[in-house]
Amino acid sequence: PELKDLNSSMTTSEMAREVEELRKDCASYTEKLERIKSATNHVTPEEKEKVCSEQKLYCKEWRRRKRMATELLEAILEGYPKSKKQFFEEVGIETDEDHNVTLPVAV
Repeated sequence: PELKDLNSSMTTSEMAREVEELRKDCASYTEKLERIKSATNHVTPEEKEKVCSEQKLYCKEWRRRKRMATELLEAILEGYPKSKKQFFEEVGIETDEDHNVTLPVAV
């Protein structure tokens, strides 16, 4: 068993190459980290707040429009002789649920 372990392990020269490759990788990652840290294009808190408030506004509008459309469709379906599914197919209505779309969670 010990001979098998020794035969399957790396040689000294292979290990030296591996160590050298890892050092190169480490150096490139360190350089990349320094570039990221020194970047001047960070998002300011004001920009972040603006984007978050816009997202809240759009989500609120999405909910409002979805509620209005649902109420309108329910009113139409009251006098419609067929099922809701058949009506949607005839008219060509696709819902968020048909495409597994959910509203984003408010940030």
